Amino acid sequence: MHYLVTGGAGFIGSNIVSLLISKGHSVTVIDNLSKGNLRNLEGLNFNFIKGDIRDDKLISSLMKKNVDGIFHLAALISTTKSIEDPTEDCNVNALGTANILHHAVRANVKKIVYSSSAAIFGELKESFIDEGHPLEPISPYGVSKLAGEKYCFAYSKSFPISVVALRYFNVYGVNQRFDEYGNVIPIFAERLLERKPLTIYGDGEQTRDFINVKDVANANYLAMMSDVNNCSYNVGSGSTITINELSRTVQKVSGIKAEIHYAPERVGDIKHCCANTSKIRSDLGFTASSNFEDALRDYFEWFLG
Repeated sequence: MHYLVTGGAGFIGSNIVSLLISKGHSVTVIDNLSKGNLRNLEGLNFNFIKGDIRDDKLISSLMKKNVDGIFHLAALISTTKSIEDPTEDCNVNALGTANILHHAVRANVKKIVYSSSAAIFGELKESFIDEGHPLEPISPYGVSKLAGEKYCFAYSKSFPISVVALRYFNVYGVNQRFDEYGNVIPIFAERLLERKPLTIYGDGEQTRDFINVKDVANANYLAMMSDVNNCSYNVGSGSTITINELSRTVQKVSGIKAEIHYAPERVGDIKHCCANTSKIRSDLGFTASSNFEDALRDYFEWFLG
């Protein structure tokens, strides 16, 4: 089978590409390399196109090359930057997704697995977030990812294309590079490498559900290979740790000690976040299998090495 992976040179996308190739599939990657890095794909045999998912002519031409399915990951992923520039966030995440769907339908692509986010839920209203949790995002990023989901579901109801939306919680792992606007684990890793203090926003008791990127890649693969359509699934570990606990764990696995500095809470940050993963386990047979501390140690070996 031939798959198109948008944002395939990025952190999660590159891990999906690697898995697809290991399964014997052919892959085309489109990435504008604004955040993606071709080093993430070294040693892999695939077709690469540098471009933007909003490029109408380019996307139309890619869809005509016998694409069996699309893993749509290309997006702006920073809550902070979405607040700074909500228009660009919307253009890429919502309108870019609409463009992918439009041309996929015209080219008779069979299925799209859309990378969504737990940011669409907003603040936690229950002990665990299941797929029926109210969708009340509190950042432009969460709004744009939810809009992408809605576009996907509208197309799957109106046209002969199957769609699955995967709502990622806090993904970490190999190929996740430092970005000052990015996720906490690579930021902590960079600070440790530079022997600088770790900054924690708020009191550090906010909780996060961390899931390893290899598990996320597997969830994507299972979703594509399944018969399910017009469904959304939480993709998380189903357990949480506090940011204070995380700060201690990263020091332990890296072997580097650091001071902890506390700063005011950031606008748009969610206090608590944990996935109820019973639906994806039941429908797709997916369970996160990575041990957090072991996988974190593997990540630090990659990052610090």
